[in-house]
Amino acid sequence: MQTDPDRSPSLLFGITGTGVLHLPGDNPDVDTRFAMVRDAGVFDYYDRTPPTGELDAYRRASEKYALPLLAGGFFYTVGRDEPLLEWHLRTAAESGTRVQNVQLMTLHASGRPVTDDEVAAAYLQACETGDRLGVAVCLEVHVNMWSEHFGRIREVADIVAGCGGRFRLTLDASHVIFKIDNPAEQDVQGLRSDVESGRIVLDPFSPESVSGGWIRAGFVAHAHARPAVPANPRNVWGRHPDGQIGRGIQYPFRRPGPGEWHSPWDEERLEPWKEVMRQLLAHHASDPQSPLQMISTEIIPFADYGAGARYSLFDDSVALVSWLRGEWAAAQAKAARVSRARSARAEAPPTPPVVPPERNGRSRR
Repeated sequence: MQTDPDRSPSLLFGITGTGVLHLPGDNPDVDTRFAMVRDAGVFDYYDRTPPTGELDAYRRASEKYALPLLAGGFFYTVGRDEPLLEWHLRTAAESGTRVQNVQLMTLHASGRPVTDDEVAAAYLQACETGDRLGVAVCLEVHVNMWSEHFGRIREVADIVAGCGGRFRLTLDASHVIFKIDNPAEQDVQGLRSDVESGRIVLDPFSPESVSGGWIRAGFVAHAHARPAVPANPRNVWGRHPDGQIGRGIQYPFRRPGPGEWHSPWDEERLEPWKEVMRQLLAHHASDPQSPLQMISTEIIPFADYGAGARYSLFDDSVALVSWLRGEWAAAQAKAARVSRARSARAEAPPTPPVVPPERNGRSRR
């Protein structure tokens, strides 16, 4: 069966609800947030698991502004929150959600680190419900979760495959990129020794990079787009309840104005993060088996991210998704050219054999 070289895979772009505000501290109501997203004119959907008690408000706004709730997400503790995850999946299905992003905390409910087998079991249990309801469950690459040591992702994927399941990942490249050239952050969950030995490669320009490996393996079914840079500056304007400053996993996508951000800004430093997104888009454009469905911008106001920022988080998201759409169009065009070239080579008549030239009017014998 031949593939139509001009038939492109689909891809939708949305925004997570916590990023629909201009400045940290703003608190627009649900209707206002949906209106902002609709009026921006660049988003296909809204990404949010409605908080308890607000489900009806979200459904009304979704219908009013013709913005479907196609994705959602939440964080869970293994050994305690399985019923909550099942309830979220049922609520997601009722709202038309296609993807539920799942963050599993580093610690089990008993207080010890969760094991790879327990992560895989929790994922497979959630998939039984999600697949029955038509909601794809995706585990996210994320700090403060089991997946902060990136080597564990392949281990869990192998366990899932061994059980006959399909491993789906939400790729948030910011959580990988900010650890580059960042020994203190690599020390978390013992990642540093694996990076220094070369067992884990963070640099996306390397063919051995972890992010590239996940993409090529076909794990990535969903993505969060948040810009970050190697050795990302800590968010000195953000504070956790215990007084600790933010880890720094967000970098302005546009040049901030004077006084809008706490650190020097250099657009060139975004290239590693952009490279991951380009690789993801190129893979999806060229591989008909790619499971990727949608990409949500997630430029958010919390301590480890943009708390205290004085640039518009929402305007950064609009600029970012506009850039992503341009890169997606370029990836589609390149994939179509390659596909057409392959088709042309396959359909070309065979090259006739070379006949030895005659010598003195007589054939050689």
